[in-house]
Amino acid sequence: MFNFRTKLWSLCISKMQVTVGVPSNFYSLYHAALQLKQKNELGVYLLNLTVSDLLYLASLPLWLQYIFQDDDWRHREWLCQLCGFLLYENIYISIGFLCCISLDRYLAVVHPLRFTSLRSMKAAWLVSAVIWLKEIAVGVVFFRHKELSRDRTNQSVCFEHYPMQPWEFPINYYRFIIGFLFPLAILSISYLCVLRAVGRSAGTQPDQKMRIRQLVSSTILIFLVCFSPYHIFLLVRTLLERDCNFIAGIFNYYHLSLLLTTLNCVADPALYCFVSESARRGLYRAVFRPVAKILCCSNHPRTEQEQYEHNSQGSGIKMEEPSIKSMMQETIHN
Repeated sequence: MFNFRTKLWSLCISKMQVTVGVPSNFYSLYHAALQLKQKNELGVYLLNLTVSDLLYLASLPLWLQYIFQDDDWRHREWLCQLCGFLLYENIYISIGFLCCISLDRYLAVVHPLRFTSLRSMKAAWLVSAVIWLKEIAVGVVFFRHKELSRDRTNQSVCFEHYPMQPWEFPINYYRFIIGFLFPLAILSISYLCVLRAVGRSAGTQPDQKMRIRQLVSSTILIFLVCFSPYHIFLLVRTLLERDCNFIAGIFNYYHLSLLLTTLNCVADPALYCFVSESARRGLYRAVFRPVAKILCCSNHPRTEQEQYEHNSQGSGIKMEEPSIKSMMQETIHN
């Protein structure tokens, strides 16, 4: 059912996940540990986001084999259930922690002197545990049904059913409303309130304002790009699909939207760049610059960023900037 263009996109996205997503997520674990040492509750949410991404990336080889065998699962059914479970968990656990990051910035910027107990390390770990337990429990309920089925060409289909089964309809409505629309409302309201509060703040430096705007903007951008297309197609399928003729017309578009959900594994580490300046430089040096050199396969002159780092190191200039949390504290005192 896959056409050549869909397979090409699948190959490109998978290449990004392997060459960028895997090393950047492992590198992100290190900076998450640094944030935890600084007692920054943001580090708790970013750490859990990274762990969720790495769990999905562990199942990537099986999904790649499945895609390039034209949706024909040739492994045991329990492996299909496990891979489907990890894919589902990555989508909704990632959404949960993106909401946590947005709400944390909302409380820090809009209500810096209130709700301090909600921005403690203890509260962050408790919220993280609730998100994991809730999504695992919901996933277990969803995956109690048989996940390996046969299509009309007698191929073994994993995670999806063509056409959709009646028991999937309420599940998909739940996923669209609770798993997508509700988080979208949280992210949008938090985004607008943070931007308004930052714009009115007289005590925050322009570069600090920019970092805060970049963090909240990146959070909602990752959500919209990675998760919106899939949930829109999911709703359309739930409302209109009653036979295989319908899915045949949108099959490749639907699978491309599903592939986009996995791009969050590549995009999530970018959030560290707006929490710590050292993380931004470290990710650039350890991941993106080597990958760019490999892909280009040629020597290139130093970029402005590289030249700046080289000169700074040679002159002994300390380049570290304060974290977002320290920015908030400075704003409060001012």
